[in-house]
Amino acid sequence: MYLKTILTFIIYFVLNNAIDNQAIAQEYKIKTIVIDAGHGGKDGATHGVYSKEKDVALRTALNLGQALQDSIKDIKVVYTRQTDVFIPLYERINIANNAKADLFISIHLNDMPVRVSRVVDYYKKVKGRSVPVYRTIAAKSTSTKGTETFVSGTGRLGEQDEVIKRENAAMFLEDNYQKNYEGFIANTPENDIMLSLMKQTNRDRSLKFASLLQQEYVSAGRINRGVQEKSLAVLARAAMPAVLTEIGFVSNPDEEDYMNSPEGQKEIVDGIIKAIKNYKRIAETSF
Repeated sequence: MYLKTILTFIIYFVLNNAIDNQAIAQEYKIKTIVIDAGHGGKDGATHGVYSKEKDVALRTALNLGQALQDSIKDIKVVYTRQTDVFIPLYERINIANNAKADLFISIHLNDMPVRVSRVVDYYKKVKGRSVPVYRTIAAKSTSTKGTETFVSGTGRLGEQDEVIKRENAAMFLEDNYQKNYEGFIANTPENDIMLSLMKQTNRDRSLKFASLLQQEYVSAGRINRGVQEKSLAVLARAAMPAVLTEIGFVSNPDEEDYMNSPEGQKEIVDGIIKAIKNYKRIAETSF
């Protein structure tokens, strides 16, 4: 009986989705975008020669938000921070969930790790023999460059369960919720399947937007380090498509100059906006 219920639900869902997909796509609109400037406040150790990741990320986020409002009609922009303050990771995605966001974009700058090595400093004579004397040096690569965009890895999809359940819980406060949400009652096999489908949908859409974003970086002549799935806390509990994008390496002097320059800022922001417009067009007509 259990298997029959599941199979019946899957068949119903597939058939209903096939019939109504176009109508749903036409009704769906991307209205709210949350822009997250990575780090901030006491969380600001990553730096280049003269600039800090948290400051460049904030400048980029504010420029992006303003450009979005100027170029896309009826888009609401929500920031996780607009000043140099520390916002916990869980609170960043809570801001997006509470805003009923349709897209979450977290902006970061990449960095190379410090590598510690020993090198010969000089030789000294010990009992007639030349013995090397070592010194320890700590350095990081300054040549690595490029952009990459991350989505939440499949290992953390389970963390979205409570978010989706919490968001859906409001239905039980409505009068006649049994009638209004017939076929979507919590803690049933059917609802478990629907929950899984919702999580998979957000993952697929996150990957789609991340790919569009990387394409724009490449079009601007940037090095493409690809789209990757990672276990990132800031994305794990997102109830919407969400990405974390690394706009360049602050450890690379050339990229640090680029990301701090007005020209570089404009090119980065323009590319992100193009990706958003392409994603918006696809989401509102095809998904």
